Amino acid sequence: MDKGEVLAPAWFRLGFGWVEIGTVTPRPQTGNDAPRLFRLIPHRAVINRMGFNNAGADAVAERLSRLGPMPGPICINVGRNKTTPNERAADDYVSAFRALAPFAQIASINVSSPNTPGLRALQSELGTLVAAVVAARNALPRRVPVLVKLSPDEPDERLAEMAQAAVAAGAEGIIATNTTLDRGAVEGHPRAAEQGGLSGAPLKDRAQHVCKLLYRSVKVPIVGVGGISTAEDAYARIRAGASLIQLYTALIYEGPTLPRRISAGLTRLLRRDGITLQQAIGADA
Repeated sequence: MDKGEVLAPAWFRLGFGWVEIGTVTPRPQTGNDAPRLFRLIPHRAVINRMGFNNAGADAVAERLSRLGPMPGPICINVGRNKTTPNERAADDYVSAFRALAPFAQIASINVSSPNTPGLRALQSELGTLVAAVVAARNALPRRVPVLVKLSPDEPDERLAEMAQAAVAAGAEGIIATNTTLDRGAVEGHPRAAEQGGLSGAPLKDRAQHVCKLLYRSVKVPIVGVGGISTAEDAYARIRAGASLIQLYTALIYEGPTLPRRISAGLTRLLRRDGITLQQAIGADA
């Protein structure tokens, strides 16, 4: 939701424990033509084709540098410019990472957005791409964990292979998942045919399944995202293997008090079950 405007102080005031900013590319780009964001209200869903609209890594780094101490980690999400061919994509990821990492506590590599032509093809060369970013990370004076964001639209076996390749190359976490191109759950809605990634409630079951699959496939933290709108949703995702939770679409339908309501609800659910948060991670996986 924060495309590089660096509104982290506001996100933390809403009750979030960590904030992801991006996707940010090395050079500024305007993204896809508007309209590019659509609400599917009966389905509590959104379709977006924003196209990595952002001011570029240098401008975002300058905004990050002006932040004072924050109450939680900031993650910077990096991607390639639309005009960069895939054979030079690693240069873009490394360039954006180098500019932004000094001002962040976590970095994520976005190779799974459906809104940049050819981007998802990079998932086939994930090991090489991750290794390039990890090499740049290892040259920094401070260690910044690198996460990789995967698509829910790959077959299960392929997802497990990609996650394992990313971890073997040095990734320290997997984000499960990005938006989906599948329209089965919203078929018949007048906006269902819009190009772009679908997020929100229709993605919940698939994202939950992928979270559990990847928790069993790799020994690094999983970030659970996709269709989370209640404390019960967040708890189920944690029990499926998520160490961290993200949301976006639910803010549209639930409003800005949602993060605090989820945190309070998680505390209640953990007390009900008599377990700690750490014990809950992967309990159903």
